[in-house]
Amino acid sequence: MAQTEEEKQKENLDLLSLNNQLCFALYSSSLEMTKLYRPLLEPLKLTYPQYLVMLVLWEQSGILVKELGAKLHLDSGTLTPLLKRMEKMGLVRRQRDAEDERGVIVTLTKQGENLKAKARGIPGVIACALGPSAKKFAALHKGVIEAREHIRAYREALSQG
Repeated sequence: MAQTEEEKQKENLDLLSLNNQLCFALYSSSLEMTKLYRPLLEPLKLTYPQYLVMLVLWEQSGILVKELGAKLHLDSGTLTPLLKRMEKMGLVRRQRDAEDERGVIVTLTKQGENLKAKARGIPGVIACALGPSAKKFAALHKGVIEAREHIRAYREALSQG
């Protein structure tokens, strides 16, 4: 059965409803997640972006700033001031790459390494807040990452013309 013009217009309006926007669901969920992290990170004296840096460095200390930025999807204009603050806090050390002076290597200090023990409980709190079973959480995580990669590829294809 063919749609009437009124039904087509209503469908189009529904597509423009804020609550039907995936981007808004992701954005508002991200805001809620950041609000959840804030009191958990306060005792560590870290902001959420600093915590993300620490997560990468706990996995791989001695990483180039360029690689760190790629992992976190941050440009150097955002990352450099963040790392400078973290260096002043005594958590990281930045030094020029001996093999390529253009590169800067970021390593954890002892204080930065020790902070990991204080952060160990954070993922458990986040898992409790999310509520779904581990299987549902893993599927959600995988789906969001797949969506991010598809969006990036699409955006890059558009920019290449």
